[in-house]
Amino acid sequence: MSWAVYLIKCADNTFYTGVTTDIERRVNEHNTDDKKGAKYTRARRPVALVWSEEHPNRTKACQREYEIKRWPRAKKVELTGGI
Repeated sequence: MSWAVYLIKCADNTFYTGVTTDIERRVNEHNTDDKKGAKYTRARRPVALVWSEEHPNRTKACQREYEIKRWPRAKKVELTGGI
């Protein structure tokens, strides 16, 4: 099973970074499910996927997620290609 790190852009122009095994399902949860979607994104809907990256295991994906979460906004915008 491969893991992915993803970056979504919220309606208020903020970014949320996460890890998952199924990006489509996870983005849908962020947009519709109050129980499974992240608390951060519940008040910032709708959200849209702007970037993702595959990793061979959860450990590597979580390490990359941690790295990206520490970045300033400008670097995240650059990662997404200016979206």
